[in-house]
Formats: sequence, structure tokens, C-alpha cells
Amino acid sequence: MIVAGFGCRAGASAAALQAALDAALVTVRARRPGLPGPDVLAAPLDRLAMLEPLADALGARLVGVDEVALRGQHTPTRSLRILAVRGCGSVAEAAALATAGPLSRLLVARHISPDRSATCALAQGSQT
Repeated sequence: MIVAGFGCRAGASAAALQAALDAALVTVRARRPGLPGPDVLAAPLDRLAMLEPLADALGARLVGVDEVALRGQHTPTRSLRILAVRGCGSVAEAAALATAGPLSRLLVARHISPDRSATCALAQGSQT
């Protein structure tokens, strides 16, 4: 299972979310050609509705991640601002890892949309 985890500002556009996902996929596919698109899109519960159009377009399942699950994830990215606000180093990385399950691993750390309003990280796991 491939999980795309997202972090975003409240005003992030659908184009910004798509751009962050596209950048993450380009990076991971350079290392793993043929890797499929995400099976699941994950984001904090308060940002979930923003991802509905993208999930529908991709035919991916949408999963909300609560604050406790985000705080429980160790992420390679350590944003001090996000640590203070959300309790994790990267919302995108934490959402991807929490959703992919306990034996998951990041395929690619967060990628930032050109307008800096959205991030996306990809994880692989065995949970459904």
C-alpha cells in the first residue's frame, strides 16, 4: 500500500496539493520506476475535506489522522514551527507513516508545492 500524506495551510488550493503530490511522485519514481500512484491520501482531520477532490480524481481512499497519531511519529524533517503547532516535525511525513502502519517506511520525505502552501510525503506499508 502506498500512502500520500499531506500537510497544508487552510487556504491551500487543489493545484497546490496536486503539485506537491506530483513532485513527490517524480522523486520516488526516479528511484523506483513504475511505482504506482497512492492507494490512500492521508491528512490531519481538520484538512481532510480539502483533499476530497484529489482523492476522487485518483480513485484513492481518504483517511483522516488525529493529532495523537501525528505526534506519535518520528519524521526525518524537523520543522520547529510545525513541532510547536502540531507536535511532529512534518505533518505530511507523520500522516503518511501513521496511516501506512507500524512497519511502514517513508519512500520520499515531504515535497513542498511551489506556492509553499502544501506538502506531500509518500510511505509504503502493509496496513489497509
